[in-house]
Amino acid sequence: MRRAGGLALPAVSLGLWQNFGDGTPFADQRRVVLHAVDRGVFHLDLANNYGPPPGAAETTVGRLLATDLRAHRDTLVVTTKAGYRGWPGPYGEHGSRKGLLASLDASLGRLGTDHVDVFWSHRFDPRTPLEETIGALADAVRRGKARHAGISSYSARRTTEALAVADGLGLPLALHQPSYSLLNRWVERPGPDGRSLLDVCGDAGLGVVAFSPLAQGMLTDRYLDGVPAGSRAARGGPLQRAWLTPETLAHVRALDALARGAGLTLPQLAVAWVLRDARVTSVLVGARTTDQLDGTLAAAALPPLDDDLLVAVERHAVDAGINLWGSRSSDL
Repeated sequence: MRRAGGLALPAVSLGLWQNFGDGTPFADQRRVVLHAVDRGVFHLDLANNYGPPPGAAETTVGRLLATDLRAHRDTLVVTTKAGYRGWPGPYGEHGSRKGLLASLDASLGRLGTDHVDVFWSHRFDPRTPLEETIGALADAVRRGKARHAGISSYSARRTTEALAVADGLGLPLALHQPSYSLLNRWVERPGPDGRSLLDVCGDAGLGVVAFSPLAQGMLTDRYLDGVPAGSRAARGGPLQRAWLTPETLAHVRALDALARGAGLTLPQLAVAWVLRDARVTSVLVGARTTDQLDGTLAAAALPPLDDDLLVAVERHAVDAGINLWGSRSSDL
């Protein structure tokens, strides 16, 4: 367990971005969520558009909060976001006050609860003043509809600006949720003032919840020998075939060999590597099965990776151009 201000989070959190839509039987979703909670994963991360369709993942968690997890609500950290495509029309995405607060009310309805523990701005919106976006988060906290506020996929520059706006509003931002993995290291790049996003968060005491630590499945054994039928890359989802270049796959195979040499699986190495930085409060992982989840959770119990392994990993921990959120948020 790690802390970000007054919030305690598990080292590994459960993200419900994928595998929690109408295409997955409710019984399978229930099995994974309850198993996660039983294993000490008390942070369930959502957004208004997780599914598909949008809202489906929140509906699943709402059913569980009303039944199996009813007695556990106050021990869980349930979080949701708004700012990406939630519904058609001008207010279904972006950072307006109207859109964010309408989305939060809809999320609370699906979740069947009167508050979430963190309400996130899902991305920076260059068309809406930060004062309006962060002001909406502040209102959500003041009204008791969110216990804490956070931002996701904001660049180092925009995070610095958001922190200044929040400070002026008397709102302590609690968390930042960026993508971060062995193949996606944008959070380490210096911003305009010479500080990386990790530096900005560390200086401000802003916890970091890293998502996609397995690079959409690239950092598993799934693609070591090509693109199997039924995989995310084969289905044309967020993981794009174009990312699976010979050069990138050579790095992935080398990382897999290093993991096996250390008695680890590649996902365990990938998660442990992100957690090596004390500024990272938690990593978000998705899971289709309880076995997948258990394999990843083992990374949280590992001793620190030794220096020789970290040096060897560094040669293959290279950006692979897979930050699909960059042009819409992280790069702005």
